[in-house]
Amino acid sequence: MASLPRITVVATGGTIAGSAASTTDATGYRAGTTGVADLIAAVPELAELATLDGEQFASIDSSDLTNELLIGLARRVSELADDDAVDGIVITHGTDTLEETAYFLHLVLATSKPVVLVGSMRPPTALSADGPRNIFAAVTVAASAGSRGHGVLVVMNDQIHSARDVTKTASLSVDAFESPFGPLGVVTSGRALFYRRLVRPHTIDTEFGIPASLPSSAVLFAHSGLDSTLTESLAGYDVIVHAGFGNGTVSSRVVSELEELRANGSLIVRASRTGSGNLTRIGASDEIANGWVAVDDQNPQRARLLASLALTVTRDKAEIQRIFYRY
Repeated sequence: MASLPRITVVATGGTIAGSAASTTDATGYRAGTTGVADLIAAVPELAELATLDGEQFASIDSSDLTNELLIGLARRVSELADDDAVDGIVITHGTDTLEETAYFLHLVLATSKPVVLVGSMRPPTALSADGPRNIFAAVTVAASAGSRGHGVLVVMNDQIHSARDVTKTASLSVDAFESPFGPLGVVTSGRALFYRRLVRPHTIDTEFGIPASLPSSAVLFAHSGLDSTLTESLAGYDVIVHAGFGNGTVSSRVVSELEELRANGSLIVRASRTGSGNLTRIGASDEIANGWVAVDDQNPQRARLLASLALTVTRDKAEIQRIFYRY
């Protein structure tokens, strides 16, 4: 009989490891109270899928994620991926920033081994907790030979998503994670089934490595009435992503303010607050003349990370624009 795949579960906390005083309480819980050994033990069926090791990297609410923790996680996962005794990696993570961690790893991990992020919308103590099912699905994907080479994946609600596209679209629903072009595949009856493949570069095909640190960055969310009061507080940031209206529209009231920030050294990135769709390089901002950069279809939170990584390899605006169109 063939030996089972060897999967390492790296726990970081989050709802999937949380607890509440009542089984009917799915929101008033404390995140990150359950250790990785208990998460694994709660799903004994995992032993049928893989030989599992677990390690506790962090025990946080993912809203408290920092750049330093993100880089540290990337380094640890990279070490595991380089270990011949590890066939795949599952990372349990809070859902608030799960998509950001997944995208960062998708760009900096030089491995074709499956790396799967998973979370839950309800704590283990809740009625109909979704965590055990999600962990089972995530290990199913990580243990599947067909998962190699797809980049970093996110498995939630029996769907397999690419880290490039997936985003959290609902505050409480168990089907909160969606991709604008649909999932790559599904988990059915203990099998990982893929139906499409990502064509944008990732993992072993990117120009990025794991940086020692990341530039400072911020996202400015456009709204009616926005004026220079908020932009003044952004002075000194290396990256400023403007999450604009529609096609990334920037209000005429703040164009000159953003241009002043750019002149003082900030990289200005024009994105959209709508959540999906690619941007064209037209509009009131006159961004080409101003030396700004536009996203392709990256949402503001992904644009922040991609711009930060871009600055670790170049400061040329044309090259950074190429990076946004490539990834």
